[in-house]
Amino acid sequence: MTAQVLLVDDEPGIRTTLARFLEELGCFVTQAGDPGEALSLLNAFEYDLVLTDIVMPNGSGLDVLRFVSSRENPCPVVMITGSPMVESASEALRLGAFDYISKPVHREQIVHVARRALEFRRVTQENERSRSDLEAIFTSVQDAIISVDRDLKVLNFNSSAAAICGLDASAAGTTFYDLPLKCDRKCRGALETAIHTKKPVETRYFKCGGAGCDRYVSVSVTPRRLTGRRVDGAVIVVRDETPLYRLEKRQQPRTSFSGLIGKSAPMQMLYSMIDRLAGVPSTVLIRGENGTGKELIAAALHENGGRQGLPFIKVNCAALTETLLESELFGHVRGAFTGALRDKAGLFEKADGGTLFLDEIGEISPQMQVKLLRVLQERELVKVGGAAPVKVDVRIIAATNRDLARDVEEGRFRQDLYYRLKVVELVVAPLRERPEDLPLLVEHFVGKLNAKLARAIGGVSEETLRLLARYPWPGNVRELEHALEHAFIMCPTRMILPEHLPALFHAAAGEGRSMKERIIEALAHHAGNKSRVARALNIDRKTLYRKMRELGIPDAPA
Repeated sequence: MTAQVLLVDDEPGIRTTLARFLEELGCFVTQAGDPGEALSLLNAFEYDLVLTDIVMPNGSGLDVLRFVSSRENPCPVVMITGSPMVESASEALRLGAFDYISKPVHREQIVHVARRALEFRRVTQENERSRSDLEAIFTSVQDAIISVDRDLKVLNFNSSAAAICGLDASAAGTTFYDLPLKCDRKCRGALETAIHTKKPVETRYFKCGGAGCDRYVSVSVTPRRLTGRRVDGAVIVVRDETPLYRLEKRQQPRTSFSGLIGKSAPMQMLYSMIDRLAGVPSTVLIRGENGTGKELIAAALHENGGRQGLPFIKVNCAALTETLLESELFGHVRGAFTGALRDKAGLFEKADGGTLFLDEIGEISPQMQVKLLRVLQERELVKVGGAAPVKVDVRIIAATNRDLARDVEEGRFRQDLYYRLKVVELVVAPLRERPEDLPLLVEHFVGKLNAKLARAIGGVSEETLRLLARYPWPGNVRELEHALEHAFIMCPTRMILPEHLPALFHAAAGEGRSMKERIIEALAHHAGNKSRVARALNIDRKTLYRKMRELGIPDAPA
């Protein structure tokens, strides 16, 4: 929206020049030749910025400033003068002027000040809008009020106390300690503190289940005095601030979501996409490097949607042979092959009504691609060795670390299956592209590993965190967890130091070597043993072979 600016000066030439500067900034400028005209305009219209001369024949710019400052939500006022004096500057600032400029005014100066003032106005208005939103919610919530005597027996309570705290008629005359409150007792702690200190106590935002459902409340306790300093009881006010709490939480970046950790922009976008996709049955393709948490994303899609509580079946397509994968997915009938002694339901049938997560989907054979395509198209399957189709209602979530679009171009993956899978594609950012998530992940894994290993590690040192931040993380979040578990084992104290991290990791992060250099060194160190090299680099063998091919390192399978 175009900023509305009021320019007040008795000299037409100066007004014209300053107006041109402001219009170049994209402002709509209204001019006034004296304070009286300016006050009339201010009474009639809203402005985002006022620039006014101080000394004018028919009044003072300070009158304009006083008028603007007296209004609700005043806009910034910039004072301009050709005769700068300490007294006028001091008075202007005392009255709330945003800035004070001496003539002659240069273009760069007026543009700079106007930009700052308009940005200040924008931020102020945004804050006011947010405050108004919060106040609107605040006034719509009825507070629970509970009165107790000096022995903490309940004297009285209102109907909202029944709704919020779950109190009934039997609560009257009951000691506050004996009330069946289903919360973490913070209201009781606030009451004790207020009685003991004889001062009001406020506790904001804690979880309360007093009425049988979780809500977030704030509690204020005010001691009730009869005479002098004697406390004769207290009044407890419990405010259900669940809507306000959730509004503020929505305005803040989420640091975690359904087992996923991160506050970076890519993670915020991912959380939003999961929210959108969770409640629909659409097929989702998750693409990301190894170790980025694709399985966690699939689980989040399932747990936050309408299929929550129904089967969530996971299968790693790369871990099974084609024959075994077909039998596992579609099931088989008795006698379909040697060893098939009875009918067996496949994973599609076991996941009926729920979700089937197909990890490493890019590794399945062309024959399996055809069979999977039919299930996606027809929503039915034929068991191995069978003839009758079996209807299934399964949401498919697939994941891959491959560029399936390129595989389609090169003939390794069916185009029709690719588009069936890619109704919506979620691309997971690698850890190296979201460094601001690293401290949160470290904190999460420290807590997890303390529980797993029965340790009491307090965290990592600042130097260790800096070292972790410089590392390129080819194995992503999984590699971070393994590196920290190694550090836990090596750490004899309560603080993880750089020397507790894996040696290869420490060297690579400290020297900033490329992935190619790390692979070549590891190949030499392990005499070309690919399994050992992959373990040393915290990646799987397929990823190692792929990176060797991409980086032009000899001895990588074609």
